[in-house]
Amino acid sequence: MENTLLIALSRQTTLRREMTSVANNIANMNTQAYKRESMMFDDYLMRSDGGERIMGDKLMFVRDIAQYRDLSEGHFEETGNPLDVAIHGDGYFVVDTPQGNRYTRNGHFQLNSDGIVVNTDGHPVLTEDGEPIETTATDTRIEISRNGEIHTDAGPIGKLRIVEFNNPQELEKVSNTLMSSKEAGTQVENPDVHQGKLEMSNVEPIIEMTRMIEVHRSYNRAKNIIEKEDERIKKATSLIRSQ
Repeated sequence: MENTLLIALSRQTTLRREMTSVANNIANMNTQAYKRESMMFDDYLMRSDGGERIMGDKLMFVRDIAQYRDLSEGHFEETGNPLDVAIHGDGYFVVDTPQGNRYTRNGHFQLNSDGIVVNTDGHPVLTEDGEPIETTATDTRIEISRNGEIHTDAGPIGKLRIVEFNNPQELEKVSNTLMSSKEAGTQVENPDVHQGKLEMSNVEPIIEMTRMIEVHRSYNRAKNIIEKEDERIKKATSLIRSQ
């Protein structure tokens, strides 16, 4: 296959994956604590014929090498729900799942039928001691202090386990807001917790729509290059056969 076709095809392949990433961001712009995702690309330059000139043309192959998350904090939305909790700054809540501990910034919690605080998937939220947060039927209030300590009518019942990682980009995505890690993470000594608030997605819809338009246009340009190159090859082949 001609180098021009290879270059255009490599570009189309990476743009298709970028479009998938943009579409997923837009779909989750209202998902609590969702972090915007984007692709990382690597360009390979090859000197073409005549490339020894100072301004010689070069061929550029494109390859997507990774996907990264924008870990910037989303805005806080006040809900007034005592089981809605947001973390300001670094840190992740820890939940217990059948597959092991998982980590999330989504603090939209609730009580299950046993009076245990769980996340939206029904997994228990853990304290710094690694235990579920249990309430009783007589508890009429739940208060969570700025440092994550939990109090009910009966008094303190634990402190939220909030951990941080040396490189949060290495967390593996399990769902749109749930992460897994090979390391346990370290307890944040002085977390900044806000009760009655939720961290929202950090996706900016206008920016993502602009990205989608740019990706679509770039894809069409690569498509035009392939079509023109295919036509050129057909004409060249036709001329050779006619001789």
